[in-house]
Amino acid sequence: MNEETLTRLTPPPYFDGVAARHELTKHFNSSTSAVEARPKVIETLKRLVKIARESARTALEVDGNGRRCAAGLSEFQDELIRLIYDYTVVHVYRATNPSDAERMAIVATGGYGRGLLAPGSDIDLLFLLPYKQTPWGESVAEYMLYLLWDLGFKVGHATRTVEQCLKLGYSDITIRTSLLDSRLILGDKQLFSEFETRFRAEVVRGTARQFIDAKMAERDQRMRRSWESRYKVEPNIKDGKGGLRDLHTLQWLSKYIFGQDVGSAAVEAGIFTPEEVQTFRRCEDFLWRVRCFLHFMTGRPEEVLSFSVQPAMAQSLGYTDRGGMRAVERFMKHYFLVAKDVGDLTTILCGALEMQQLKSAPTYKKLLSPLNWKTRREIRQRTDFRVDNDRLNVADPDVFARDPVNLIRFFAQAASMGIYLHPSAIRLLRNSLRLIDDKLRADPEANQIFLSLLTAKGNPEASLRHMNEAGVLARFLPEFGRIVAMMQFNMYHHYTVDEHLLRTLGNVTAIERGDLAAELPLSTSVFRSIKNRRALLVAAFLHDIGKGRKESHSIVGARIARKVCPRLGMTAAETELVAWLIEEHLTMSNFAHSRDVSDPDTIRAFANIVQSPERLKLLLVLTSADIMAVGPGVWNGWKGQLLRTLYHETEPLVAGGHTQIPRDQRIDAALGALREALADWPKSDVDDFIARNYPNYWLRTDTATQVAHAHVVRDAIKSRTKLTTSVKTDAVTAITELTVFAPNHARLLSLFAGACAASGANIAGAHITTTRDGYALDTFLLNREFEDDADELRRAKRISDTIERLLEGRERLPVLLERRRANARGVEAFAVEPEIVINNELSERLTVIEVSGRDRPGLLYELTSALSDLSLDIASAHVTTFGEKAVDVFYVTDLTGKQIVSEVRQRTIRDRLQTILLDNDASVAPERIAQS
Repeated sequence: MNEETLTRLTPPPYFDGVAARHELTKHFNSSTSAVEARPKVIETLKRLVKIARESARTALEVDGNGRRCAAGLSEFQDELIRLIYDYTVVHVYRATNPSDAERMAIVATGGYGRGLLAPGSDIDLLFLLPYKQTPWGESVAEYMLYLLWDLGFKVGHATRTVEQCLKLGYSDITIRTSLLDSRLILGDKQLFSEFETRFRAEVVRGTARQFIDAKMAERDQRMRRSWESRYKVEPNIKDGKGGLRDLHTLQWLSKYIFGQDVGSAAVEAGIFTPEEVQTFRRCEDFLWRVRCFLHFMTGRPEEVLSFSVQPAMAQSLGYTDRGGMRAVERFMKHYFLVAKDVGDLTTILCGALEMQQLKSAPTYKKLLSPLNWKTRREIRQRTDFRVDNDRLNVADPDVFARDPVNLIRFFAQAASMGIYLHPSAIRLLRNSLRLIDDKLRADPEANQIFLSLLTAKGNPEASLRHMNEAGVLARFLPEFGRIVAMMQFNMYHHYTVDEHLLRTLGNVTAIERGDLAAELPLSTSVFRSIKNRRALLVAAFLHDIGKGRKESHSIVGARIARKVCPRLGMTAAETELVAWLIEEHLTMSNFAHSRDVSDPDTIRAFANIVQSPERLKLLLVLTSADIMAVGPGVWNGWKGQLLRTLYHETEPLVAGGHTQIPRDQRIDAALGALREALADWPKSDVDDFIARNYPNYWLRTDTATQVAHAHVVRDAIKSRTKLTTSVKTDAVTAITELTVFAPNHARLLSLFAGACAASGANIAGAHITTTRDGYALDTFLLNREFEDDADELRRAKRISDTIERLLEGRERLPVLLERRRANARGVEAFAVEPEIVINNELSERLTVIEVSGRDRPGLLYELTSALSDLSLDIASAHVTTFGEKAVDVFYVTDLTGKQIVSEVRQRTIRDRLQTILLDNDASVAPERIAQS
């Protein structure tokens, strides 16, 4: 081991304090003033910071101990501050005989006060004084702070007297929490001791319940901001659910109540068991390990485990590919299991505090389901459970061992009463998981209870979520256990597989209750006539259970369903229906969003798969619930309208020619709705807009879109311009809609897409319409770039202006594309296998070209340009994205209006498009630019 390596492995605080003091003194003595010495002092201190970080990183890579790394960096920071303080008071602002008023204590607060620092953490300092600030104290604090800032630290600071600390701590929960973590770095020990004693006596004493309620309310608000799930696939390791902040909350509550961190006092008080304290330590070390590695890797205080860093993090942490799962997926599964453990500890603590009357218990359940003495007595007499403090508990510790079916009955009882679970029962559940064996899994009563829970009218999502959190669901249904905490390494799915399945189930029951009638009117309407409700709910719960295998998850899922459903007591017919729904759960979405639903061939092909009105209804509801469970903003009005159109077009075929709403009647209804929405327009203007559009337009678009289009068209007619655009943005869906109305020509779609690419806009979808009089009425769905609506609308206006300049010949697209900025969406982290399918069977008149590959700005432009270069006429385009994956489908003919049947011609098309998909650096090939 060479000298450099030995230096890097120096233990905390990573430098010799005595030698450093001599060096700074030497700098001062060799200078004429403190000002002259300052650059040399800063240079020395920067060297110390660099050595410390290198040493901490090396130690972390060697032993993988995240908590030790964070503690080492905190110890270094302490010594650095002591060094800076000594230099300041000895050489810069000397205080040979400080007065009583010039006593000072420098205190670490907040995260730094806990004695743990990540490489990019803020440094929170309190300059504690006995009385008001003195000129000497102010000068010392200021000089130290400027040195720390010059070294690159982000320092939060306050200068307060003891009285001010107590007053602010009492009135402000945030300041109180920060002061709770106070730790003396240097200075007047007596002064700090006075502060600690008075803080406990005058601020903490008698306010435990208020503090606990405030911290839990703060946590709830934080969860709402982050979508209330610890299973987001790009988690925030600091502030996300199940992250470090939740552990901090447990520490704060323990320190507030017991005067110490989570440990022996919490065990003695019956809050945690020794094993749970060990779990706390294990989770803390893992999260600190991940956080420190993340800060070192990114070189900044990054707290989000984004897709772009996850693979490198997995490699740094030593994960490898195994059992069909990639290293990154194994790493993230470990992360989510740790987050679950943190959530379990939080649940146990909250319940225990409620039992001890230290935390306010939830009250809304009492209003919905009051538990009177008679109900309590019946539960105690008829079951092995009882109600304690409005929570369901077990009657004795042997309840589950005596009859393992009670492990399932317990959740059914809680669901029937609508009450929370007692922390003692939750703990016993987790300690009894070994009782869930093959015998219990085969028990008819246990399976019947589980199926009833799964298909209950109330809130089966909540019941199964409780079972999942307790670990019971994974043990009772091992196939489900395989996908617990499994992330899908793509940009489309926002949650882990188990979380997605539970949300899908919840969406189905929400549709049944009518809670989603505004977003899903057709699904809500048809649900009332569904005959196989039980099969639908089971399919929703199982539809992605085959994920994580090499084989198609739909095929694997159907196979699992054929094994699981009979075990649950479902009939053979129900089992086959569930298996069919799982196998086809992506089919309706693929047809609606990647096929021309106005083409009779498309409808016939879909009808041949569905075959019956009941299956059509079931697939509609499952598809809608599935898409809405992917994540916020994934569902939008366009997707809903296309699904409704596909449903209505297919219904007559599967119903033997009989349908509730004939096609002509639906068109008439759409026209009537439009006339009503445009009641303030002259009738001639409405008639003109109606006459411009083909019948299928009224089926593919909803009324709101038609009204928006009508305004665009009327504006174009009145202004007599060749181009009119309209913009609408939505922060919830993170989509901006750009509608363009212009005379149609062969390369117009390519030009529109190129203008978007040149502006750095990524096209998430496109809806292409041609009017009877030869105009293009196209709407592009762009991924939103700015949070503020005004900024986003300005960006859309720039794109509109670019399109106008291109149409008028004032700009050249190749020049603009050369200047376009690089893709900022982070899709480079993903590999998507390029695929090109050319099919003449899906349509009698048209050739269907389906192109799928990794998305990037400019991809649609390049594809449409290539198709035009190949002398193909694009009749319709169906553009969709699934996170990082783009699926673009083009219905084309040759220039004579015929299908592309020549194998040689098909191979030429395939090779050209393949070249574009493999162009991963998103640069535009010179020959394509020249030809455009």
